[in-house]
Amino acid sequence: MAEERDIREGEVQLDFDPGDRAQAGVAFIGHIRSDWARGDAPRNLTQARASGGGNARIELDPVYARGLAGLEEGQAIWVLYWMDRGRRDLIVQAPHHRPDPRGVFSLRSPVRPNPIAMAVVRITTLDAVRGVIGIDATDAFDMTPVVDIKPWHDGIDIPPGI
Repeated sequence: MAEERDIREGEVQLDFDPGDRAQAGVAFIGHIRSDWARGDAPRNLTQARASGGGNARIELDPVYARGLAGLEEGQAIWVLYWMDRGRRDLIVQAPHHRPDPRGVFSLRSPVRPNPIAMAVVRITTLDAVRGVIGIDATDAFDMTPVVDIKPWHDGIDIPPGI
């Protein structure tokens, strides 16, 4: 179970654990390795990059290493990961950086019903045989499970009108 914290003024807690209502299975394909742990992790990728990136890499389970074929150093990728140490039961949160409480779906907080995060990172090194991808930065704690990796494509991954 994730570490609980006190409820801040304006926050709303669900009366159930969304994890108890799981309707699908997720197979983690590996883990993010980093220098970060609770209490010393950056709040986002901008801060992570400013702090040197966190010695970031993705280590895949060896059975998935062949899935890296076609990726290249320098390429941008989406990494979807499971923030396994965040609580899941707050539907309204009172973040320190906002003046008023907000619904979870208007925030990028790790506290959410399904603790899925995503980040666009750049591949700095690639060892497809071992299944290790060096990435420019992460804000994830060491050993955060990876759900999926997808290539970032200009034109597809930029909203229209930008």
